[in-house]
Amino acid sequence: MNQEKIGKFLKELRKQKGLTQEQIAEKFNVSNRTISRWENGNNMPDLDILIEISDYYEVDLREVLNGERKSENMDKEMKETVLRAVDYTNAEAERYNKRVRICNGIAMLLVVAYTIIKGTSLYDNPTVMAGLDIAQGFAVGMLLVGLIYSSRYGERIRALKKRLMKRQE
Repeated sequence: MNQEKIGKFLKELRKQKGLTQEQIAEKFNVSNRTISRWENGNNMPDLDILIEISDYYEVDLREVLNGERKSENMDKEMKETVLRAVDYTNAEAERYNKRVRICNGIAMLLVVAYTIIKGTSLYDNPTVMAGLDIAQGFAVGMLLVGLIYSSRYGERIRALKKRLMKRQE
């Protein structure tokens, strides 16, 4: 798969419709910069967006992936298979996000337990104090990592769900 060829093809399709990168970005709920990256061959759209692009430009998905026009149209069965693959990918991402939320919850509980114990006489014991300090460090680390991952992937999942809901309407 030649990303530069695909990018040039996407640019050609956009120009044939007389649209700007900004208009396409708005249509597919991405930034202008993302459209530019696609058209320069630096990045590829997600699979679900590729399907939307092929529908929008009324071209076969295989044409988009090959970066050139073909005469045959994509059959319905092939399209359904690709959509099932997208759904599977989304389900995997959702499971991943659930795990991250569970880690964040555990970390939050550790922080709350630390705060409660710190206010009691147990905290005066050097062994308990050292253990709690380690637990606090672990909890804060888990929270930070969880927040970083969940915010990045969470946004992608929300955008994907939004695109899928539009497609079903």
